[in-house]
Amino acid sequence: LDFVMFVSANAVLHFFALRPAGALWPRRLRAAATGPGTQAALNDAGLAPAQIVAPDLGAAQFDSEALWARIAQEPWAGRQVLVARGERGRDWLAHQWQEAGAQVAFVAAYRRLAPRWGPAQERLLAAALAEPNQHLWLFSSSQAIAHLLGHAAPGAWAQSRALATHPRIAQTAREAGFGQVHCVAPQMAAVLTQAQAQAQAETHTQAQAPGQPLP
Repeated sequence: LDFVMFVSANAVLHFFALRPAGALWPRRLRAAATGPGTQAALNDAGLAPAQIVAPDLGAAQFDSEALWARIAQEPWAGRQVLVARGERGRDWLAHQWQEAGAQVAFVAAYRRLAPRWGPAQERLLAAALAEPNQHLWLFSSSQAIAHLLGHAAPGAWAQSRALATHPRIAQTAREAGFGQVHCVAPQMAAVLTQAQAQAQAETHTQAQAPGQPLP
């Protein structure tokens, strides 16, 4: 084995949860991450920074394309690559490796399931739909949007606003019917900045709205 790719922090956590007691990560084996969250999880699992390959923190996006841009020029012919992911996933990066001559295998480190909602979640959704200008959705996966859609009627999201941490996720939100969708970097500072901008824009809109007639 020459290289291990982890698609998410969840993949790291579940993969290393099955590590035999006392087992150490091979010193010469590199691991890959598509973003800082997965990279941090690998650090927490005991890998040294020199063992981890990830997109630069200044990258426009944290995804498979950004990772491939860093490693595409390496001699992949004949190398063995393992991809740790959920039961299913996007195969774009695996195809790049295969075209470059690498042998790619997959391991399902975890399973994605739809969450079970309780009364508190149903009440929160009802409030968000009743007052969409007072709520802002944040999506970090397209699957989260797919699970959410089953809890409301089609067209219920036309007045809702959302932030998405990747253009593909943003497109999924638009196709789902969200009225306003903004793409934001998957970093807390960027999310807070955009959320504050949305709040200020909403306050300005309310201030500019025509007043109600006096009784």
